[in-house]
Amino acid sequence: MFDYLMTEQQLKLRDETRDLVKWIPREYILDMDAEKIKYPKDFMAEAGRRNLIGIRIPKEYGGRGGQWQDDVIVAEEICVPGYIFGCAWGVSGDVVTEALVHFGTEEQKKKYLPPICKGEKYAAECLTEPRGGSDFFGATTIARRDGDDFILNGQKRFIVGGEGADYFLVYAKTDPEAPSAKSMTCFMVEREMGVKTEYLYNLMGSRGGGTARVVFDNVRVPKENVIGEINGASVVFNQMMIPERFGTASMTIGAARPALEIATDYSSRRKAFGTEIKNFQGVSFKIAEMVTKLDSARAMIYTTALAIDSGRVKASRCRRLASESKKFVTEQCWDVANLAMQVMGGIGYTDVYPIEKIVRDLRLAMIWVGTNEIMSLIIQHEHYRERLAELSAGDKRNSEMDALNAFAEGEKIYE
Repeated sequence: MFDYLMTEQQLKLRDETRDLVKWIPREYILDMDAEKIKYPKDFMAEAGRRNLIGIRIPKEYGGRGGQWQDDVIVAEEICVPGYIFGCAWGVSGDVVTEALVHFGTEEQKKKYLPPICKGEKYAAECLTEPRGGSDFFGATTIARRDGDDFILNGQKRFIVGGEGADYFLVYAKTDPEAPSAKSMTCFMVEREMGVKTEYLYNLMGSRGGGTARVVFDNVRVPKENVIGEINGASVVFNQMMIPERFGTASMTIGAARPALEIATDYSSRRKAFGTEIKNFQGVSFKIAEMVTKLDSARAMIYTTALAIDSGRVKASRCRRLASESKKFVTEQCWDVANLAMQVMGGIGYTDVYPIEKIVRDLRLAMIWVGTNEIMSLIIQHEHYRERLAELSAGDKRNSEMDALNAFAEGEKIYE
């Protein structure tokens, strides 16, 4: 942890979260992995009771009233007992609430935010569909206007929290003939309106988070449940990129941290050839690499949090930084988990230690809420735009000219 960057209030927030994590029974974690617990309602209720859901939600709606710099501290700690704890916590209290805070009406905020923050109700974001994952505008779920209501038909899949959710943030086509950016609408759909969750997936890891297929069969949704503008879901989605991807990145550090701690302790006790294996550089250098990766990941997370909170960084750059964080941090944490298993050797491949579970869990991080390939697409797109703006402004040194033959005729050919 970067304790020296935290205020006294943030240190207290971190310790509150650590107390919550200590409260979780060992059996609860194991039962989630075995899918005896399909969704961690007890954990979510306890987190809500401790006012640790909705860290960035204004206090008047039941949240903590913090910023991203506070949120990332909590996110890391929440995931120490398992990545799925952060997934359920983040989707309900960070992602869905983001849409309500930025685009919801006052009535919607008062209705939905307090019970979510209290851990009394749970929310899920419904974006991915059977025919597409990262292709947001390729959605086939349809919301047809019927008087003052909409009739919703379609399916969403791989929905984290779907099995336990009371509220569903749903993106649906409301004008299939319109250009993509003006074809979809975002809705807050309540389970009691007729939402069905069909089954849980047999996941490789990150189990117990209620990942489900969500089905809408002629579900009637009142116009009052539109989030933002009709046919304006693209604006909502662009805002949601930050909590979806940046939140995922910060959570991943907490899920990987136990792997480093366990491997460090193991290598300090395990002996081979008459000495502790930490005395072999083949082992200790892997520990050094793991430490460096996690510290580098935190540096990116904390810097990005500051950039977003400052309000001085334009939205496009914030999206780039969030995408960089998601790609870089999740990949570093994946490496940490695998390095830990290598340090542990054969015992790390068993369930005597939780390393194998951490490896299974963290594989999700590079896939969900936008694959890391999509992150690269966003990063390069925003970078090229920024570079073009720099060239147009002409306020930076043009380093291309700092070569001996920079002005040689006939050498710089681009076509």
